[in-house]
Amino acid sequence: MAGGNFIAADEGGSEYPGKLTRYVALTCIMAAMGGLIFGYDIGISGGVTSMDPFLKLFFPSVYRKEALDTSTNQYCKFDSQLLTLFTSSLYVAALIASFVASFVSKKHGRKVTMFLGGLFFLFGAVINAAAVHISMLILGRILLGVGVGFANQSVPIYLSEIAPYKYRGRFNVLFQLAITFGILIANIVNFLTNKISAGWGWRVSLGGAAVPALAILISSFFLDDTPSSLIQRGKSEEAEQLLKKIRGVDNVDAELKDLVEASEASNKVEHPWKVLLRVRKYKPQLILSTLIPTFQQLTGINVVMFYAPVLFETLGFKANASLMSAVITGAVNVGATFISVHCTDRYGRKVLLLTGGVLMCVFQALVAGLIGWKFGTTGMVATVLPQSYAIVVVLCICVFVAAFAFSWGPLGWLIPSEISPLEVRSAAQSVTVSMNMLFTFAVAQVFLKMLCWMKFGLFIFFAAFVFIMTLFVYFYVPETKNIPIEEMSRVWREHWYWKNYMDEQSPAKEVV
Repeated sequence: MAGGNFIAADEGGSEYPGKLTRYVALTCIMAAMGGLIFGYDIGISGGVTSMDPFLKLFFPSVYRKEALDTSTNQYCKFDSQLLTLFTSSLYVAALIASFVASFVSKKHGRKVTMFLGGLFFLFGAVINAAAVHISMLILGRILLGVGVGFANQSVPIYLSEIAPYKYRGRFNVLFQLAITFGILIANIVNFLTNKISAGWGWRVSLGGAAVPALAILISSFFLDDTPSSLIQRGKSEEAEQLLKKIRGVDNVDAELKDLVEASEASNKVEHPWKVLLRVRKYKPQLILSTLIPTFQQLTGINVVMFYAPVLFETLGFKANASLMSAVITGAVNVGATFISVHCTDRYGRKVLLLTGGVLMCVFQALVAGLIGWKFGTTGMVATVLPQSYAIVVVLCICVFVAAFAFSWGPLGWLIPSEISPLEVRSAAQSVTVSMNMLFTFAVAQVFLKMLCWMKFGLFIFFAAFVFIMTLFVYFYVPETKNIPIEEMSRVWREHWYWKNYMDEQSPAKEVV
C-alpha cells in the first residue's frame, strides 16, 4: 500500500560497529543545551509583555488600552499588533541569520556555529535587561534572533551526525526537550519575578536569558566537532580518531569510508543552494524541509494556548493566572517530550507523527466546540465560567499540548536534520529553520486578528490543517528509524512516490 511505507529500516545497508559511549551521551546532552536559548525566549517574551511595569515603560498606549478595556468580548480583547510585532520580530532576525549560519556551519563547522549562537544570544540578553528605550529592546531582540538562528541551524545537525544511528532519534529529541525545559524555566521565572513589587522583575526575566546563553557557550568549548564536518573540511585523520572515540571501538573503517565518500560528493558541489533548489534528486529533501516546519507551526498550538489564562483563572488562579497557566502547560510539554525520547528510536518517527496528529485534530476540534458553545459568535461570556466546563477544556488543551510535544514538536526538528546528504545538509537545515521562523512570525502576527474575525472557527481552521498534515505524513513521509545518516538515500529509493525522483546523475553535472 502506498501510504504504508514503513520500511524495515534495520534490514539491509551497513551495520556499523560501535556502542553507545558515555562520551557521546554527555556530548549530545551538552550540545542539546542549544535548545534552551530558543525555549527560554519563547517562554519569557509572552510573560514579560503581560507585566504592567514593562508595558508602562515601553508600551504606555497599549497599557492604557488594556487597563481601560472593560469589554467582555473574549475574541478581540487582546488584539494588539504592536506587542505581537515586538515579540515576533526575533523570528525575522532568526530567519535571516539561518542562511548566514548555513555557510558558517559548512566552512567552519557545527561547533563554531553553536558558539556564535550563544554569543549573539548573550549580547541580546544583556542589552534587553539594561534597556531604557524601545530601540534597545528591538536591538536586543535582533541579536537574540541571530543567536536562535545560528543555534537552530547547527544543533539538530550536530546531534544527528554525532549520535550512533540506532540512537539518533533519541538524542536529537533532546534538542526539543531542551526547548521545552527552556519554556518551563522561563515561565517559572516570569511567575516569580512578576511578584517583585519594585517593578523591575521584567529585567530579571529578560536578563535571565544570559544563563542558557552561557550554557551553550561553555558547552561549545568542550565539544568536538562532528566527524562529517571534520572530513568535509579536510581533517580526515582527526575525524578517524574522533570516530574511534565516540563509537568506543577501533574498527570504524566502514563508517569512515561512507563519510569520506559522502564528503567527496559534497566537495564536488560548489553551490549547495543551487543544487538543492534545481537538482531533481533533492526535491524530496527540499519539499520535506519546507513542509514539515511549516506544518509544525500550523498545528495551532499557539492558538490553543491563547485561552489558557482565562480558563486557569476560572480554576482559582486569581493572581498571576496567565503566568501560572503557562507553568502548568509548560510542565505538560516537558513531560510529554519524554515520550518521544523513549519511543522515537523504538517505534519510529512515523508512528508518533500519526498518533500525535490524530490526537491533536480530535482535541483541537473539541476545544473549538467547547469554546464556541460557551462564547458563541459574539465573544460575550459571564465573568466566571463554570468550573466543570473549565476543567474539561483545560484537559483538552493539556492533551493537545502533550500530543504536540511527543510528535510534531521534536520530530519537526529531527526529521529534516537527518534526511539530507552531506552536500546539501546545511542548506536544507537553513530551509527548515527559515520556514519555521517565517511561519512562527506569521502566526504570531495574524492569529489575533484571525481570532477576532473567525472566532471559534479559527480552532476548526487549524484542526483542518492538522488533518491535512497527518494525511501527508501517512503518504509522503518515509520512516527513517535505524537508517545510518549517510545511507538515507535508500529510504527515498524504496518509497512509493519519491523513488520517481531518484537517479544516479551527479548533482555537479546537473547544475552549471
